[in-house]
Amino acid sequence: MGDVKETIEAWEEAYGLEFSLSYNVTGGEPFLRQDLFDVLQEIRNTRGDIYLLTNGTLVTPDAARKLAGHGVKGVQVSIEGPEAVHDRIRGKGSFSKALSGIEHLLDAGMPVTLNATLSRINADHLMDFVALALRLGVPRLGFSRLVPAGRGRGLLSEMLEPQEVKRLYEAAFSAHAPGLEIVTGDPVASQMQGGDGEDRGDTPIGGCAAGVSGLTFLPDGTITPCRRLPIPIGNIREDLLREVWATSDVLNQLRDRNQYSGSCGGCVRWADCRGCRAISYAYAQSQGRDDFLAEDPQCFVEQGQGSTGARETRAVTCNT
Repeated sequence: MGDVKETIEAWEEAYGLEFSLSYNVTGGEPFLRQDLFDVLQEIRNTRGDIYLLTNGTLVTPDAARKLAGHGVKGVQVSIEGPEAVHDRIRGKGSFSKALSGIEHLLDAGMPVTLNATLSRINADHLMDFVALALRLGVPRLGFSRLVPAGRGRGLLSEMLEPQEVKRLYEAAFSAHAPGLEIVTGDPVASQMQGGDGEDRGDTPIGGCAAGVSGLTFLPDGTITPCRRLPIPIGNIREDLLREVWATSDVLNQLRDRNQYSGSCGGCVRWADCRGCRAISYAYAQSQGRDDFLAEDPQCFVEQGQGSTGARETRAVTCNT
């Protein structure tokens, strides 16, 4: 963590900018680590906000209080639908355990975000997510898309078609839920804001964090562009972070519009979207292609709405 702190401070001094630093502690399941609170304390000794992602099943009242005591700013808990749907995906009894964990977190004063991974399995339960969030009293409800990697490979056939993704996001963002903020880190959601059709240029300014605003450190020190993009680019125990950030071929390709294939590289929204690189990579692998710069298979931009004309931009069908 010291290298991270030193790197940020060096950049601030060199460029006269103030960087917003945050850590997302996730897994797997972080509560399986016996030294979790030692890890949190180590992070706390540096600078930056701390957030934790969990399935909620191992959160006890004591653990929830300790999170608050270690300066954790918020906790994201995965919920996949009503009890039957959630338990189908995460195992029998996991829904009730997750709800108990959420209640412990709220009782400890921790801000909680429920997060659902959208697929055909739970697509019909959008309003059930909203109702559950309101019933529990959590301040935020988030949505992400299924990444068909790891155990998710077995759910490839449950991926949504592009227009299904669009309809779900439209419904989510228009849901009337007083006191509940509905959020997503999904870069394709930026397309819901419309646009004037002007190309936003070749400098990434938002959207997918891979290569632009985030990195992942695995337990053995391996650095990857994203926790769901398993491409090693260095090791924090052996390599200087600033050198990895500046010289990694993978990171530099992620920042270079000309390297992107398919509709993403030709889209006027490339600078503030670029699709989800993890989904693009996992889906390309399922088709026999090892391409982390492939187009996002669930992009729903219609031809003419997001294209520069250099490449065809269309709603890509995902055969699931």
